Amino acid sequence: MKLKKLLATVALMAASVPALFSQNVALKTNLLYDALLSPTLGIEVGLAPKWSLDVSGTLNAWTVNNKKWKQWMVQPEARYWFCQRFAGHFLALHGIGGQYNFGNLNLPFDFLGTDFRQLKDYRLQGWMAGAGVGYGYSWILDKHWNFEAEIGIGWIYTRYDKFKCKDCGYKVESDKPHNYFGPTKAALNIIYVF
Repeated sequence: MKLKKLLATVALMAASVPALFSQNVALKTNLLYDALLSPTLGIEVGLAPKWSLDVSGTLNAWTVNNKKWKQWMVQPEARYWFCQRFAGHFLALHGIGGQYNFGNLNLPFDFLGTDFRQLKDYRLQGWMAGAGVGYGYSWILDKHWNFEAEIGIGWIYTRYDKFKCKDCGYKVESDKPHNYFGPTKAALNIIYVF
């Protein structure tokens, strides 16, 4: 009789474990970056009723049509949710870190002090680090699926080496610093919430 009660208690506790951990973890991918051939994967963990920690990463290791856009990036982010985590409006504070190798890209514009025109004739290889703030909204689609939009602005500091052509090793400049201020995050995330 005691064994039956013990087994019943263990079964009841095991059945309640998913309820204790529900809405605590979510997996996601950024459809914008995925469409640009930079696959993303992120995990978000609930820390408190209105706080969560999101860590997303992206990797692009391909050369497409002789154009080089290789990079990896990690973006940890603390989020404050106005209602409850994983639903509705949120504010975010994010960090950025990664490395890149860009070249043979015809981007004929200058954006917020960054001259992208030089990527047509030069290859830039370096690292970056920065921080920013963001705003987003998450729509609940059903019990386990959400859709989220977020935009962020911030600052990125980078140091890079500049090469004369996209493939050759002739270095024109070394360890050149650059500061960037502007958009640091754009996301349309599809999310699976556990």
